[in-house]
Amino acid sequence: MATTINRTAETALAPPRERILNAARELFYRHGIRAVGVEAIAETAVTNKMTLYRHFGSKDELIAAYITELAKEGDEVWETLARDYPGDPNAQLEGWVRYVEKVLTDGGERGCAIANAAVEMREIEHPARQIIDDYKTRKRNRLVNLFRDAGYAEPEQLADEVFLLFEGARISIQCCSSGPALGVVRMLRSLLAEHAPKKS
Repeated sequence: MATTINRTAETALAPPRERILNAARELFYRHGIRAVGVEAIAETAVTNKMTLYRHFGSKDELIAAYITELAKEGDEVWETLARDYPGDPNAQLEGWVRYVEKVLTDGGERGCAIANAAVEMREIEHPARQIIDDYKTRKRNRLVNLFRDAGYAEPEQLADEVFLLFEGARISIQCCSSGPALGVVRMLRSLLAEHAPKKS
């Protein structure tokens, strides 16, 4: 009981917008976007619906902010690799493969939050749909550029193959904890070795 009280007190100290977004993130991931109402989000954020709607005009706007935050964190993975290995696309690629391995072995109890949201946001007119599409496009383009910079032939085709391998593995692991997806890093390294630039 004391732990719950302390957590509530700590939550109440954060700015309202941050509290609301954090609450939405926790509840959307745990229960699904459609299953969570604004009342539950406001209660978890230690606030009320009036304050929620003052910061987010609608639940759809809150969903879009949630997806935007997830996409930003995904983009930061690539930005970190570029900072850690400046001018070294091969090292960046190796760093990304290690990241893939980490994600696939410790992807959270319900898997990829963006993939979960994409399934729920099937309506093409929903604002979150475009945010997801743009993020996935950036991810694929980053792979293309990385393979091109590292000297791989046909970088666009290779990027598509790698992209589908990783995305498919994440979905597969969400469905079952064992199976071929657990060998995806081995498959990925094999694919990269097959397409590796020829040494002169």
